[in-house]
Amino acid sequence: MPSNSAAEHFHFLKGLIARPKNVGAIAPSSPALSQAIARQVDPTVEGPVLELGPGTGVVTEALIDRGIAPERITAIEYDPDFAKMVRARFPRVNVVQGDAFDLKTTLGNGNGKTFAAIVSGLPLLNHPVERRRALIEGALAKLKPGAPYVQFSYGFEPPISAPAGASVKRAALVLMNLPPARVWVYRKTA
Repeated sequence: MPSNSAAEHFHFLKGLIARPKNVGAIAPSSPALSQAIARQVDPTVEGPVLELGPGTGVVTEALIDRGIAPERITAIEYDPDFAKMVRARFPRVNVVQGDAFDLKTTLGNGNGKTFAAIVSGLPLLNHPVERRRALIEGALAKLKPGAPYVQFSYGFEPPISAPAGASVKRAALVLMNLPPARVWVYRKTA
């Protein structure tokens, strides 16, 4: 079960003070939110799982607890300190220090890969809607048919409306998080 240790909180606060726009939250995701996100990923579906913005690794841990083998997970983290922390906590996870908003460059040789699921802890509401749309549409293009793109946010509405050829639904409302959060699932429909 995911936990929020004192070390995680320390690293989180350090990142928040140094780069508040990149962190985009006042506390790490709670165990309840991490589990709600991980529940959207079916561990029996084969293939790699992409995590955008793992932060301190609480969702990474929930994915592993859900039954996703660490070797299946590629985690893209912009903040070098968070990337180092996730690498140390989960040495079998492929942690890439890079920009999730530029998947083509960040994934490099793995750019043509399709994923069984993509989960995102990125603070999308801190970014303009055009940038959010580009990220989600780009992520949907990297998913196997019917596979989920899972995004949490603190807003009442999804970060963007469903792109053409896709659907979005609220999968969970998590009150046991600071602040309360919603989990949104986007899927290609065509």
